[in-house]
Amino acid sequence: MNATTPFPIDRECPFAPPAEYARLREEEPVKRVTLPTGKQAWIVTRYADVRRLLADPRLSSDPRRPNFPALGIGEQEAAARSRPFIRTDPPEHTRHRRMLQAEFTVKRVKGMRPAIQATVDRLIDRMLADGPPVDLVPAFANAVSTSTVLNLVGVPADDLEFFRDVTRVSGGRGSDAREIGEALGNMFRMLGELIAERKRNPGEDLLSKLVVNHLAQGVVTEQELLSTIGITIIAGRETTTSMISLGTLMLLERPETLAELRNAPHLLPAAVEELLRALSVADSIPLRVATEDIEVAGTVIPAGDGVICLLAAADHDPEVFPDPGRLDLTRVNRSHMAFGYGIHQCIGQNLARLELEIALGTLIARIPGLKLAVPFDRLDFKHDSATFGIESMPVTW
Repeated sequence: MNATTPFPIDRECPFAPPAEYARLREEEPVKRVTLPTGKQAWIVTRYADVRRLLADPRLSSDPRRPNFPALGIGEQEAAARSRPFIRTDPPEHTRHRRMLQAEFTVKRVKGMRPAIQATVDRLIDRMLADGPPVDLVPAFANAVSTSTVLNLVGVPADDLEFFRDVTRVSGGRGSDAREIGEALGNMFRMLGELIAERKRNPGEDLLSKLVVNHLAQGVVTEQELLSTIGITIIAGRETTTSMISLGTLMLLERPETLAELRNAPHLLPAAVEELLRALSVADSIPLRVATEDIEVAGTVIPAGDGVICLLAAADHDPEVFPDPGRLDLTRVNRSHMAFGYGIHQCIGQNLARLELEIALGTLIARIPGLKLAVPFDRLDFKHDSATFGIESMPVTW
């Protein structure tokens, strides 16, 4: 491949990163590529290098830097305007992250189990009552993840597809800045009305706490609060929706593993970790810019250049995960990077794990005859989205 290799690279199999990643790890672990925007950047594929770089303070997440390696045509401009906290650096990033930390601790998340279980049971009851075929993505995966994060934040969960549509536009690599701005603007207007209501009548939800403890105290502006809540909802629903649907599909395509899991439900936490590693749906989310010259695997990345740390490539590095393509519920090493690493590691990872455990475990237990209602090759996968996933997954039983 030449020095201006196009990136991103589509997956040949939805359950694994592109095969080219294996060659790059072996031969060109730090590779210069050309992005859809026409800019050039560096991709990094080895586990040790990805881990080290994601903890390196010399890499900036700020989209206002000229060579920020956005993969969507309107992504950089939109991010520079809305300033989601995942695209900021300390101390700004630290300030916003601290506002949310208390809601995503292990203890706080454990307390959400009954509510999530009730949501999952209700959705499966509805699927069984309506009868097959059912599109698992909107009817279950999106409904579980979006309802959960909206309930946590304190946003009415009466129009789940609205947030799916916002994410589809804002995370679509073909969306321009105007389209992204319009989609986010619609969401921000709705959230702005809720903020005004919480100022008058605060409750116990996350939005109320942020309004009372941070907005009213002058810690954040209303625009900053809108951006923080917005990215919490978008990121909180999108990756989990993808993982529930793709995780289910991967298990259906591996009946021996599915049978093992049904017979030994105590393996569910291990299965969730292994599915997270294998699928790594947030592969190219960590977009960075080098603020100094950085040497990686014998290659110097010059200051000012864009860097993309590939999580799926790292999570399939055979030096760390032997036979990485195998879904192994007994795998000992759980140090995958599906949630990223370093100060920007996903703040909602404890919640995502619990949602996956409950959703997948309950689904395979209550609908033992679950199977695809269409041929596998007719499924529509999302190759042009910030998070890899599946648009539609008709199932029957």
